[in-house]
Amino acid sequence: MSGFKSLFKQTFIYGLATVLPRMLSFILVPLYTDPKVLSVAEYGRVSFIFAYFVLFNVVLAYGMETAFFRFFNKEESKEKVTNTSAISLIISSVAILGIAFLFRNQISALINIEIKYLNLVFIILLLDALVIIPFAWLRATAQPMRYAIIKILNVAINLGLNIFLLLYLKGLADGDSIFNSIYKPDFEISYIFISNVIASGITLLLLLPFYKKIKFSFDIVLWKKMMRYAMPVLIAGIAYSVNETFDRILLEKLLPANIAEEQIGMYSACYKLALFMTLFATAFRLGIEPYFFSHSNAKNPQKNYAKILEYFVAFGSVIFIAVVVFADLLKPYIIRSEAYYEAMWIVPFILLANFCLGIYHNLSVWYKITDRTKFGAYISVFGALLTLVLNYILIPKIGFKGSAIATLSAYAVMMLLSFYFGRKHYPIPYNLKKIALYFGVSTVFSMLYFYNFRGNYFIGIGAIIVFLGIVFQLEKNELKQLLKK
Repeated sequence: MSGFKSLFKQTFIYGLATVLPRMLSFILVPLYTDPKVLSVAEYGRVSFIFAYFVLFNVVLAYGMETAFFRFFNKEESKEKVTNTSAISLIISSVAILGIAFLFRNQISALINIEIKYLNLVFIILLLDALVIIPFAWLRATAQPMRYAIIKILNVAINLGLNIFLLLYLKGLADGDSIFNSIYKPDFEISYIFISNVIASGITLLLLLPFYKKIKFSFDIVLWKKMMRYAMPVLIAGIAYSVNETFDRILLEKLLPANIAEEQIGMYSACYKLALFMTLFATAFRLGIEPYFFSHSNAKNPQKNYAKILEYFVAFGSVIFIAVVVFADLLKPYIIRSEAYYEAMWIVPFILLANFCLGIYHNLSVWYKITDRTKFGAYISVFGALLTLVLNYILIPKIGFKGSAIATLSAYAVMMLLSFYFGRKHYPIPYNLKKIALYFGVSTVFSMLYFYNFRGNYFIGIGAIIVFLGIVFQLEKNELKQLLKK
């Protein structure tokens, strides 16, 4: 049980590094959805460009972060792993983005992003790629506080600049020649990306001491082994980016041009209400991933892995029901304009989709610690293909509702496939009855409430209380042990 206390302590700190910045980032959603700042179509444009960010970031990382964790715990020389992975990312990032800059006109035409935005995107991608290994090193060497402070500072700077440039700069420019030289009319989208450039640049500066510590020595033999491990992770990452963001890209391509960006804007804004589940799943993953690797050689680690998934599903189910019940109370604080509310229909589907994704990440421990990362690639590719097919079929018929259904379908299938193959190659004694109970009851309660009793808080709160009672009865012994000093 002491191992679990350590796990939850690290999960809390990593969660703080993830949850607080992203909670602060909620400020951006009401800012961007304020009709005085951006129109629905302009917010859709920003969301469309950020959708490509996910894909580009995955390509530039090419699975090296996961490979770093695996070999950092596996190899005797941790310094050699750190040096090799860091140098690999430096060279590849500079080379790839240098070539992309030379062909930026062709790339702009291909993906329909204006050159003025694309140049800023390239700078952000380079800066973010250069901090991948330094952040991974902080996690691997158990420095969660430093990790958290830098992550929070990054988002705080980004938020502060967004607020200043989008809300205050214009007014200051009217009365001061200095600010007047900075301000440009109809430059709001560029200001968003400029804020990101500055925040990413400061983050890299704060992590430069990492680069001063490493020796610029490159082990080609180790690098080849890391790349063999990383390539399936890259494929899985690309597939993940398709599942995560290609709905916006396909909405832009498959809907009529006169409504596409507005539909993307509405969809993206309401998608943000699922952020509570994403935050929980991300924080949990950041805490458990190093734990999975470091305890893989312990006696009977499968028992602990099973209990971890059980805790995840229990907590995730509570979050699922709570957000669905209170979604209409939350939305005015997050989405400033009623012009976006048409897409509220997607909220339970996206929440459940991200819940399934979180379970999938917990289940994926089997192929990561057994070096069968190719299965992660297979599963993710299948999910991506399912996403593409369902989006192509459903978007022309039901618009963004089709994207929500496709997202849930893909993540649910990925979750089931990971469980199926995991039982064959690395059996873990999951308490399936309890997990299925939590997942099933929370799903039924949430869907029934939102689509049949939405707004009836007597029924909604009652469902939450009943579910909490079920969880408490089944987990009271474990909770007592965790709360013991």
